[in-house]
Amino acid sequence: MLKPTIVNILKVKSIPPLFWSSSKPLTVRPPIISVMMLTIGLTLFGLGEALLIASGAGVSPWTVFAQGASKITGFSIGSSTFIISTFVLLLWVPLKQRPGMGTVLNIIIISVMLDFALPYLPRFDSLGLQIAEAAVGVLVTGLGGAIYLIANLGPGPRDGLMTGLQRITNFPIAGVRSFIEVSVVILGWSLGGVVGIGTLLFAFGIGPAVAASIFFLTFIFGEKS
Repeated sequence: MLKPTIVNILKVKSIPPLFWSSSKPLTVRPPIISVMMLTIGLTLFGLGEALLIASGAGVSPWTVFAQGASKITGFSIGSSTFIISTFVLLLWVPLKQRPGMGTVLNIIIISVMLDFALPYLPRFDSLGLQIAEAAVGVLVTGLGGAIYLIANLGPGPRDGLMTGLQRITNFPIAGVRSFIEVSVVILGWSLGGVVGIGTLLFAFGIGPAVAASIFFLTFIFGEKS
């Protein structure tokens, strides 16, 4: 068992099988524990995104992209997000990724969680507290992403892009995810999307947050050797 050091965390390259992992991502009768953990992971993911929005310090890169796209097309942010997600799913084809239950529930649960959580989350006037809330949002999003990826019931559109690119490049997960997020925020900003400190925290922090969560979940629940 590797020690929890920064170097080892940033070297994480794969999604480990743990006690809640489904043996088959594409199944109509997944283990109940897999569905439960998938739901918990997606709920945390949605909560993390909601914390980021509530902080007022800047939205996540994909929302920046949706904002920029909506200004160019005249569509709503929701419609732009739907179109972008569909395009991302099309990118799965050359990467040989296949959607599963988690892919569909990703959209549903996260959307519900955003609407449910946002009215109850604190909003601060202090920049320091705004940044702190955004940072917590990134960490919670990373933990939720790790939990539902390990459930192995199919990643969400963006996470499927991450795992697909990681598989064909063999680069560490942290680096692949950060590359994707930084690229998206640059594109969204160039289209007129709003970028803030929270956006930068998410772009550079989500990869390490997912990798760290995977590492520590494996460290806690994985087989000891």
